Amino acid sequence: MSKIQLLQQDREHLLHPFTDFHDLGKQGTRVITNADGAYITDIDGHRMLDGMSGLWCCNLGYSRNEIADAIYEQLRTLPFYNSFFQCTTIPSIELADALSEVTPAGMNNVFFTGSGSEANDTNLRLIRRYWDLKDQPNKRIIISRKNAYHGSTIGGASLGGMSGMHKQFEALDYITHIQQPYWFGEGGDMSPEEFGVYAARCLDEKIQELGPDNIAAFIAEPIQGAGGVIIPPETYWPEVKKVLAQYDILLVVDEVIFGFGRTGEWFGSDYYGLEPDLMTFAKAVTNGYFPLGGTMVSDRVAEVVKSKGGEFTHGYTYSAHPAACMAGLATLNILRGEKIIDNVRDNTGPYLAKRWAELADHPIVGETRSLGMVGALELVKDKGSRARFDDDCTAGGICRDMSIKNGLVMRATGDTMIIAPPLIITTEQVDELVEKARRALDDTAKALA
Repeated sequence: MSKIQLLQQDREHLLHPFTDFHDLGKQGTRVITNADGAYITDIDGHRMLDGMSGLWCCNLGYSRNEIADAIYEQLRTLPFYNSFFQCTTIPSIELADALSEVTPAGMNNVFFTGSGSEANDTNLRLIRRYWDLKDQPNKRIIISRKNAYHGSTIGGASLGGMSGMHKQFEALDYITHIQQPYWFGEGGDMSPEEFGVYAARCLDEKIQELGPDNIAAFIAEPIQGAGGVIIPPETYWPEVKKVLAQYDILLVVDEVIFGFGRTGEWFGSDYYGLEPDLMTFAKAVTNGYFPLGGTMVSDRVAEVVKSKGGEFTHGYTYSAHPAACMAGLATLNILRGEKIIDNVRDNTGPYLAKRWAELADHPIVGETRSLGMVGALELVKDKGSRARFDDDCTAGGICRDMSIKNGLVMRATGDTMIIAPPLIITTEQVDELVEKARRALDDTAKALA
């Protein structure tokens, strides 16, 4: 089939996620045909360094035959069986055990789902079940953050705090949102340290406003990923921990993006010293090779829901899919066996931080920030005032296109450019990434002049 035929069929039949269908119909789509290591290639033969690991998920890149072989062998042996009705499969048991070994202490149970969105919906059900069994039915309200992303189902999108999404559906009314820890965009005249404390105290203020006896949980990403790689000031999480310690409120940490090594630790919770009651995971658990998500459940919560009796009336057809679980086992084996995460922490993460920070001298960059294998830079018209080029954030879209042109996949969130390259990236490839990003910035500046 020719490229023209493929684009025509795409236009006529395929509805893309998070897409203006009218614009896509006019512009056409980019057809990706193959990938290897840290690179993807489109139908025109244009090879690009994948600075986004697919969609934050291919932490090991695209050439791990061990994962593909594990999936294939499982499909030949037992392609599917469900985990309903007192049934299970060997891969699901083994992956549950393996996850209990690498997740934070005290998280020894897992509920498998097909995605992070489904896992956050599961969190809503587990939270409700937990407090009902604790005879505290008034604990219903869940606090989240503005500009957070927790999935795209009704439950997940309600938990998320993205206003553009909320305009297109009716969010669940027992979820409320507080200040995000976005110093560059919203810190004003405060120092990062002052703003971190301020943003954390907003949680305490909301708890006091609504009443501690009515609050069921606080959900947050360790770092806000899709919202623009918002790395909180160093004062933020310690202050949040102080607030939560005062109240009987569950902490839900959404690790869909930052789990499995992206911070240089197994989980963002490890990096920030958090002790989640529930922890959402997906994406990199299978290196993107097979859909799988889940919720890690702390002993505190699991003991209640397992010991009180009664059916937990929740589940999915593909919960603990055996081939997905085999993909997860193979991925964990590589991460551990090749010490991938140690290398990010000790070598490539610090090197990326050093090279990425050099882009701060570019005339249209107001700030660079990075941690582990993730980074962001802010596009501005004026560095001193942090003023953007316009209210429509067109600079980000231009820079994204210029980045693709220069052979680098870099994502735009408004006028914030973000990267999350595969954990296997070498220092030489980090140099390539930064050099291509600088060329994209140069081209963007010219286009905006």
